[in-house]
Amino acid sequence: MQALRECEFFLVRYVPDPVKNEFVNIGALLRATGQGGGETLLRFTRSWSRVRCMDPDADIAALEALEVEIRQKLRESFDLKRILISLEDTLSNNVQITPSQGCLAENLPAKMDQLMQMLVEARKRETMARKSARQAIYGTMRTEFERVGVWDLMRKRIEVAPYTARADNLRIDCGYRNGGVRMFHAVALDELDAAKVLAFTSAKLADGVKRIEGVNLNLTAVIEPLRRDKEGRLELNEEQSSIYHAGKSTMEESGIQVITTLSLPEMAKAALRDLNI
Repeated sequence: MQALRECEFFLVRYVPDPVKNEFVNIGALLRATGQGGGETLLRFTRSWSRVRCMDPDADIAALEALEVEIRQKLRESFDLKRILISLEDTLSNNVQITPSQGCLAENLPAKMDQLMQMLVEARKRETMARKSARQAIYGTMRTEFERVGVWDLMRKRIEVAPYTARADNLRIDCGYRNGGVRMFHAVALDELDAAKVLAFTSAKLADGVKRIEGVNLNLTAVIEPLRRDKEGRLELNEEQSSIYHAGKSTMEESGIQVITTLSLPEMAKAALRDLNI
């Protein structure tokens, strides 16, 4: 059994109305402070449902960008106190970092998991009720890109409207440029609308990328694989299976590459090679 290490943690909170002092914890920062200290971990939530529930107009892209900013500062300096002071000067009133709290940890990543489960993420029952199929796919996709170290280098929530030259609210989850432009979008095939919207938009999006950036677009839709029970039978009923296959075919016929979450590790490795990291 490893000896317990002295640590401290800070919570990152989203405060939509500072006057009411209502908040949602959106992240945690954990640092070893005892002998051999210095190791620091940062993690933000992967599901923004609680933030959107409290503030439907919350700027999720800005909150995700904040995680990237803090992570960059941690790479550049080991002086956590100075980092926190600089953040206090730049953070809006809607984001706060709590005073430190002490704790003991045998293993920092395991402790971070515990802090996230206890203080940041929704309880399992609440998460199961609110977390959509698309959010689950998006979370898996982001985790795989983070695992190989490319997530911070990618564009996020890419607006389609500048490319399609029309009032289009669709935002593609993430992408990057290397020779051409690659974009990735999570699609849940429990109903057809999302697949149809992406398929309908893909041609104009590709034309716009070619016109504005002068390169070709490779658009990838990420879906869940078909699930089977222990006897090998599909878990979807006939109607659900029909919707799944129709959505997949609709996207493929429009030139969209369709992969399942099982292929994400290889896709992430390809992104790592493309970005020459």
